[in-house]
Amino acid sequence: MRVELHCHTLVSKDSLMSYDAIIRRVQERGLGALAITDHNKIDGAFELARRAPFPVIIGEEIRTREGEIIGYFLSEWIPPGLTPEETIARIRGQGGLVNIPHPFDSLRHSVIKRDALHRIAEQVDMIEVLNARVIMQGENRQAEQFAKQIGKVAVAGSDAHIPFEIGIATIEIEPFTDAASFRENLSRATWHGHIGPVWTHVFSLGATWRKKLAGTPRQI
Repeated sequence: MRVELHCHTLVSKDSLMSYDAIIRRVQERGLGALAITDHNKIDGAFELARRAPFPVIIGEEIRTREGEIIGYFLSEWIPPGLTPEETIARIRGQGGLVNIPHPFDSLRHSVIKRDALHRIAEQVDMIEVLNARVIMQGENRQAEQFAKQIGKVAVAGSDAHIPFEIGIATIEIEPFTDAASFRENLSRATWHGHIGPVWTHVFSLGATWRKKLAGTPRQI
């Protein structure tokens, strides 16, 4: 089954994407499952899981003191501002899995700091080696090389903030029912996809400013 591992809803500060729009796009793309990874929030993932006719992995893209880490198969919210080690411990405490998104993106302030990345490398389950929003393609290749060096599973994610982006970068994995079966099948998973168009970033910037100036505006 094809799975999208990196997607945001209107709950994220930089996205206006509604639950209905996500559901439609997942079905149009023929995806088997979707992970919702809102920034420092988890309620959007629970709401989509309640509505969606397909499996939704409850995730969170957590801003630690030294950059972002994604947790999957969560049951409780994890606050931002913890150390990377504390954040991973809380993910593990829920039986979740750990992914490092866009680890070498030089244009993103939220990227995990290099010292922290090397410090926690052995504690993670996977490395995002294709993020469809990383503009410099060499930085995705650098992530792929790093994953090989440390012997971690390479995965892809669209980092979708608008419906168009969902499914641009995915993994193919054998069917799973929970975190344990996902973890078991992960070593045999393959990643696929491509970089998305640069214009998609305009929507994120626009959503951020519209929310700052006028609160949560109309969904898309």
